[in-house]
Amino acid sequence: MSDNMKKLLIILSLVFVLCVSLVSLGIAYVGGIRGVGLLGIWFFLTFGIVVVLAQGIPAGILFVSFVRTVFSSLRKGEMPVGAA
Repeated sequence: MSDNMKKLLIILSLVFVLCVSLVSLGIAYVGGIRGVGLLGIWFFLTFGIVVVLAQGIPAGILFVSFVRTVFSSLRKGEMPVGAA
Protein backbone atom coordinates (compact mmCIF):
# COMPACT_ATOMS: atom_id res chain seq x y z
CA MET A 1 0.00 0.00 0.00
CA SER A 2 1.41 3.37 -0.95
CA ASP A 3 2.07 6.18 1.50
CA ASN A 4 -0.63 8.35 -0.06
CA MET A 5 -3.22 5.60 0.42
CA LYS A 6 -2.20 5.14 4.06
CA LYS A 7 -2.51 8.88 4.70
CA LEU A 8 -5.92 8.93 3.04
CA LEU A 9 -7.17 5.99 5.11
CA ILE A 10 -5.91 7.60 8.33
CA ILE A 11 -7.62 10.88 7.49
CA LEU A 12 -10.87 9.12 6.57
CA SER A 13 -10.87 7.06 9.77
CA LEU A 14 -10.23 10.14 11.91
CA VAL A 15 -13.04 12.02 10.16
CA PHE A 16 -15.36 9.04 10.74
CA VAL A 17 -14.55 8.88 14.46
CA LEU A 18 -14.96 12.66 14.75
CA CYS A 19 -18.39 12.51 13.10
CA VAL A 20 -19.53 9.65 15.33
CA SER A 21 -18.27 11.44 18.44
CA LEU A 22 -20.03 14.69 17.53
CA VAL A 23 -23.31 12.87 16.92
CA SER A 24 -23.02 10.98 20.22
CA LEU A 25 -22.17 14.23 22.02
CA GLY A 26 -25.30 15.80 20.57
CA ILE A 27 -27.43 12.82 21.58
CA ALA A 28 -26.10 12.93 25.14
CA TYR A 29 -26.59 16.70 25.42
CA VAL A 30 -30.15 16.58 24.11
CA GLY A 31 -30.83 13.72 26.52
CA GLY A 32 -30.28 16.11 29.43
CA ILE A 33 -26.85 14.99 30.59
CA ARG A 34 -24.65 17.85 31.78
CA GLY A 35 -21.27 18.24 33.47
CA VAL A 36 -18.73 15.43 33.83
CA GLY A 37 -21.36 12.81 33.03
CA LEU A 38 -21.58 14.24 29.53
CA LEU A 39 -17.93 13.35 28.93
CA GLY A 40 -18.43 9.78 30.18
CA ILE A 41 -21.55 9.19 28.10
CA TRP A 42 -19.82 10.76 25.11
CA PHE A 43 -16.90 8.31 25.32
CA PHE A 44 -19.23 5.38 25.99
CA LEU A 45 -21.45 6.11 22.99
CA THR A 46 -18.57 6.93 20.66
CA PHE A 47 -16.49 3.84 21.31
CA GLY A 48 -19.56 1.62 21.57
CA ILE A 49 -20.71 2.70 18.12
CA VAL A 50 -17.23 2.29 16.64
CA VAL A 51 -16.85 -1.22 18.12
CA VAL A 52 -20.28 -2.33 16.88
CA LEU A 53 -19.56 -1.02 13.39
CA ALA A 54 -16.12 -2.64 13.36
CA GLN A 55 -17.69 -6.00 14.23
CA GLY A 56 -20.39 -5.61 11.61
CA ILE A 57 -18.03 -5.92 8.65
CA PRO A 58 -16.59 -9.35 9.54
CA ALA A 59 -20.03 -10.54 10.63
CA GLY A 60 -21.45 -9.56 7.26
CA ILE A 61 -18.67 -11.37 5.42
CA LEU A 62 -19.26 -14.50 7.50
CA PHE A 63 -23.03 -14.35 6.97
CA VAL A 64 -22.68 -13.97 3.21
CA SER A 65 -20.29 -16.94 3.06
CA PHE A 66 -22.73 -19.08 5.07
CA VAL A 67 -25.63 -18.18 2.80
CA ARG A 68 -23.55 -18.77 -0.32
CA THR A 69 -22.49 -22.19 0.99
CA VAL A 70 -26.05 -23.25 1.76
CA PHE A 71 -27.40 -22.31 -1.64
CA SER A 72 -24.45 -23.36 -3.81
CA SER A 73 -24.67 -26.50 -5.89
CA LEU A 74 -22.15 -29.32 -5.72
CA ARG A 75 -18.89 -28.90 -7.57
CA LYS A 76 -18.68 -30.62 -10.93
CA GLY A 77 -15.84 -32.95 -9.99
CA GLU A 78 -17.26 -34.15 -6.68
CA MET A 79 -19.50 -37.09 -5.98
CA PRO A 80 -22.30 -36.56 -3.49
CA VAL A 81 -21.93 -38.54 -0.28
CA GLY A 82 -24.77 -41.02 0.12
CA ALA A 83 -25.81 -43.41 2.84
CA ALA A 84 -24.51 -46.90 2.13
